[in-house]
Amino acid sequence: MIKSSFYTLNNGVKIPAIGFGTWQVADGDEAYLSCLNALRAGYRHIDTAFAYGNEGSVARAIADSGISRDDVFITTKLPADIKTFDGAKEHFYASLKNLGTDHLDLYLIHAPWPWSDVGSDCTEGNIEVWRAMIELYNEGKVRAIGVSNFHKSDIEPLILATGFVPAVNQIRFFIGNTQNAIYDYCRERGILIEAYSPLATGAIVQHGDLVSLAQKYGVSVARLCIRYCIEKGTLPLPKSVNRDRIEENLLVDFEISKEDMEYLDSLHHIGPTRPYRS
Repeated sequence: MIKSSFYTLNNGVKIPAIGFGTWQVADGDEAYLSCLNALRAGYRHIDTAFAYGNEGSVARAIADSGISRDDVFITTKLPADIKTFDGAKEHFYASLKNLGTDHLDLYLIHAPWPWSDVGSDCTEGNIEVWRAMIELYNEGKVRAIGVSNFHKSDIEPLILATGFVPAVNQIRFFIGNTQNAIYDYCRERGILIEAYSPLATGAIVQHGDLVSLAQKYGVSVARLCIRYCIEKGTLPLPKSVNRDRIEENLLVDFEISKEDMEYLDSLHHIGPTRPYRS
């Protein structure tokens, strides 16, 4: 069952095979209740970011869930505009304080460049940040470190400079937008792909071809999309603030046939195809 399934990262750490995303979930009651409902439904992996502004609400939900901290896998991210060693350390400890914990399970560089300057060359800054994160990892402050929205050309300099391969690359990934080049590269290097926006932020749930195929399996389009990500060996991060949908998104213990996977792989440009999301 997906609730009890894990991936093993390249450093041996186990990570729950599905996570609950919190992008654009407002701080306060919305983030608190959605995370609390997710934990009650069976999620044991919560994905947030300093830039989302809701780490405190995530922390309250975990504390009030009654679930041991050791049984909840917490991911957060360094803001994309922080590209210094000291800045990375400062924001890491700020996130620890916000999340009310003494360690993180996974810490990611949110993007290879500031969102205000997408595509700019921040290689040297990323290396400095990566060195800081390696130090935090070696000190036992975080169990695994990785990146988000990175291409091969962004990842390779980190490895060349430090010899340390990211455990995870969190990218925008859904049916019709699978970013095959970086997907293939990460699989070759043993870097787990986390699939954010597995439902294309809702843009593909009314797509006619997907509706028909979902009906074949007796599931919603959302569940089909999440299962597709799992079949591709990625870790989906569905998001919802609706309790019923939060629970439904865990009901993905079915298999998509090889033929139907090939068909879904052949689809292109379904939903927004921009490669990134802040």
